[in-house]
Amino acid sequence: MPEGDTVWRTARELGRALTGGPLVRSDLRVPALATVDLTGRRVTEVLPRGKHLLTRLEGGLTLHSHLRMDGAWRVYATGERWSGGPGHQIRAVLATADRTAVGYRLPVLELLRTADEHTAVGHLGPDLLGPGWDAQEALRRLLADPGRPVGEALLDQRNLAGIGNVYKSELCFMLRLSPWLPVRDVPAPERLPALARKLLEANKSRAARITTGDPRHDHRVWVYGRAGRPCRRCGTPLRTAGQGDAGRERVTYWCPRCQPGPGPAGTPGRGDD
Repeated sequence: MPEGDTVWRTARELGRALTGGPLVRSDLRVPALATVDLTGRRVTEVLPRGKHLLTRLEGGLTLHSHLRMDGAWRVYATGERWSGGPGHQIRAVLATADRTAVGYRLPVLELLRTADEHTAVGHLGPDLLGPGWDAQEALRRLLADPGRPVGEALLDQRNLAGIGNVYKSELCFMLRLSPWLPVRDVPAPERLPALARKLLEANKSRAARITTGDPRHDHRVWVYGRAGRPCRRCGTPLRTAGQGDAGRERVTYWCPRCQPGPGPAGTPGRGDD
């Protein structure tokens, strides 16, 4: 699932592939950009911003994309077969003489003036993998709504940018917090942004995301995707439930014993089967 670490790696790969030589092909397959041709322009840099990608081009333009749940950019050598999905899922093609970047299933693709990037990403909180990371500002934003469940606060990109559903569940487990615990009741809340940054930094350069410290397949995460399986700490069956506003719930994984406290809809979180 694309989260801040995935986007960081994607930006690095796109930057290596596209910066330097001029674009020899530009094909943007969304209605609003169907007539746009970027051929001849040079990509100057590709920047990650939380879960957003900013591909800057000479002439003061930025191609803004977002991967959301299953979007992806894939890079191929010239002449190599594209294998990221069927053709109807392709939303963008950018190519230099040597490399071709293909964007699949991109839910957001827009062309902005570089000076107007703030209209796309200006609402975001401190970027966990950004050079301007500000832990104190991230903490201030997390605590600004003290009654909000910590799981929801972590997912809100206006608080800190880069956490998705995987890291939300893993962070709460590692800190022994119920995802439904109000932020005001989190002990030592400064641990949240500190551990979040540590995890994303550790994973940004590797394709296999690891939070347990164990790189073996099926041992890499604590709780995410493991509903009904035994907790790695205590053996209690892990649980899952939707969390968030109606119609926009995100699945949450947790251990009712290791993460005591409130559960879904205010039910107790500790072991009542």
